[in-house]
Amino acid sequence: MSSSSLRRDYLTKPIFGWAKGVLPKMSDTEREALEAGDVWWDADLFTGNPDWAKLLAVKPATLTDEEQAFMTGPVDRLCEMIDDWKINWELRDLPPEIWDFIKREKFFGMIIPKEFGGLGFSPYAHSEVVRKISSRSVVAAVTVMVPNSLGPGELLMKFGTDAQRQRWLPRLADGRDIPCFGLTSPEAGSDAASMIDSGIICKGTFEGQEVLGLRLNWHKRYITLGPVATLIGLAFKAYDPDHLVGSQDELGITVALIPHDLPGVEIGQRHLPSMQVFQNGPNWGRDVFIPLDYIIGGQERLGQGWKMLMSALAAGRGISLPSLSAAGAAYAARTTGAYARIREQFNISISKFEGIEEPLARIAGTAYLLDAARRLTSAALNLGHHPAVISGIMKLHATERMRIAIDDAMDIHGGKAVIDGPQNYMGNLYRAVPVGITVEGANILTRNLIVFGQGAIRAYPYLLQEMNALGDPDKAKGLEAFDAAFWKHIGHSVTTLFRAWGRCWTGGVFAPAPDAGDATQFYRQLSRYSSAFALCADMALLTLGGALKRKEMLSARFGDILSELYLLSAALKRWEDEGRQQDDLPALEWCMASGFKTIENRFAEILANLPNRFVAGILKFIVQPYGASVLGPSDRVVHRCAQMILEPSATRDRLTPDLSHVDDDRGLARLEKAFKLVTSSDDIAKRIRTAKLKNWKDAVAQGVITQAEGEKLAAAQEAVKLVIEVDHFAPEELSPGYKKSDNVHQFFQELGEQRAAS
Repeated sequence: MSSSSLRRDYLTKPIFGWAKGVLPKMSDTEREALEAGDVWWDADLFTGNPDWAKLLAVKPATLTDEEQAFMTGPVDRLCEMIDDWKINWELRDLPPEIWDFIKREKFFGMIIPKEFGGLGFSPYAHSEVVRKISSRSVVAAVTVMVPNSLGPGELLMKFGTDAQRQRWLPRLADGRDIPCFGLTSPEAGSDAASMIDSGIICKGTFEGQEVLGLRLNWHKRYITLGPVATLIGLAFKAYDPDHLVGSQDELGITVALIPHDLPGVEIGQRHLPSMQVFQNGPNWGRDVFIPLDYIIGGQERLGQGWKMLMSALAAGRGISLPSLSAAGAAYAARTTGAYARIREQFNISISKFEGIEEPLARIAGTAYLLDAARRLTSAALNLGHHPAVISGIMKLHATERMRIAIDDAMDIHGGKAVIDGPQNYMGNLYRAVPVGITVEGANILTRNLIVFGQGAIRAYPYLLQEMNALGDPDKAKGLEAFDAAFWKHIGHSVTTLFRAWGRCWTGGVFAPAPDAGDATQFYRQLSRYSSAFALCADMALLTLGGALKRKEMLSARFGDILSELYLLSAALKRWEDEGRQQDDLPALEWCMASGFKTIENRFAEILANLPNRFVAGILKFIVQPYGASVLGPSDRVVHRCAQMILEPSATRDRLTPDLSHVDDDRGLARLEKAFKLVTSSDDIAKRIRTAKLKNWKDAVAQGVITQAEGEKLAAAQEAVKLVIEVDHFAPEELSPGYKKSDNVHQFFQELGEQRAAS
């Protein structure tokens, strides 16, 4: 008998039996969610020894000539057509000419291949388009991004039959059909397994012929583009009580295409999500009959809907909302830096107050970090990866950090951003934040259950192999597979323990890192934290087993560390890709110090709350012998980071690239004009102050400045006055009776009357 057989029979077998008994049962929806997509850089971080050469070898995502032409052509023209105040306040919808333009230029078909009439753009191009439009209008951005995210188009491309693709994709690409996707219902939000929307296999008449099909009943809500959709992608549970297609009664979640004009479909009502007027609303189906070939992928895809949805979401969630969020943070950085620079209080620019510098630095650092992560994730998607865990990280942290950046921007703008009107360029973005937080997987769920829960199983070395072996119905085969994976896991764990011990006790100074100049130290620290993370995760999984699934606060803290490791890796990649720009170093330093503080605090919280106190004590001795020692960005770094967005420069432009700039004499255009005038006339103002004069005309008379300089300063002062002005309205303009449907008060009055009548 070989040594491996002895090991398997006398050591592994008892462990196999114990593990099989404690492994928590997993529902089909959980299993399919866990198996969706693939792993990428997250797997390296879980090893505890990330391969930095592998990361730095990833080619930065770029646009093709065709994609670049689309950005400077149709995208810029769309931005010029948008009047966000009119859309939100007066029309409460995109005007017909914008709808027509979006369809004509195939904005809805960005991801659809050219062979089906679409644009066939890369994930990065999709991201860039959404980002730019988002900096002009959230309503327009959401309208464009939803058909290119999770919906009929992507599902048809991945799973549709040839006939379905030929029939529907060309119509979706050119806007003849507008899609929506119905997943959420009143009974089932994040918990799709609770869905009661149903489809019963039966025979029925369709287009004059008796066919085998599904009789559907549903109630969906929160469906973006739903009120105007002509083609509904519908998720429901399929049942076959008469066993017309097989022997099972319950077939599982299924996805089908529902034309909006089928008998029994009720659609058109609208929600008003956070005062955002993009088309969103409920829809219902009552005894709607469809043939089986309306199931996406045909009859053979019955019951595979959840797997299909999770596969599509694995990529889409990493593009749409992260792009919108990166735009929001960059927009906040550009506008707030400019406003702080031109706004004076107590005869001094408010940008010089340390209380303002701190949130300015936070906004600038966040903008740098989010766009770095967006670019890296897009590069992975361009390479054909579908990193489900990274997509979850991106959706969660992009929207959360956008929220912080927008809150900081609102605080600095003060009343300017509170008073609504055409000149308020911040208010609508602020109101839109909860939408991003909530959709495509609520952040509170994603943080507590998904990022680490899914990441540990998918990305941690050997764990998925062990789980698959434990679940193998062939026990002998399962034991053999478990034996191979388990002892590799043990070897990896021992290596990780000593690696973490060495790196943590030496402060990471000997951890591997590329020669990256000023950034080399940051690679070393991330290598150190990665090894500590791998060790702590290993011990938590060992001591808690399946119970870790219920320890949501612990799981969330592990998820935070994994997220920081990914986001900071992206920041380092951006620093390298952009040629190590020294002027951008303060933003990188801010990101690193802030991220390291979060990582160390989360380690401290994990070690303080790990139920097995003996193991927690050992881990603290190894991983954090000196406690959480990083305090966050220093005052010097905060000051330098804030300065990056207070002057016109290449640094400011790199930090806030490719935002929409339309010279329409609205708030944003006025702000940019005033910012340039104030910064270019700053030396003139200083000379007047030095001469202890208040009037530029007196300064001209005394020869302190020239007439031309005086006029330039006067122009700057007038431009500032225009910016700091806020909108005001005649009382009748805000009264319920002012023009039919021309204000929000009237809208709600009419809505109440309609509800009362119904």
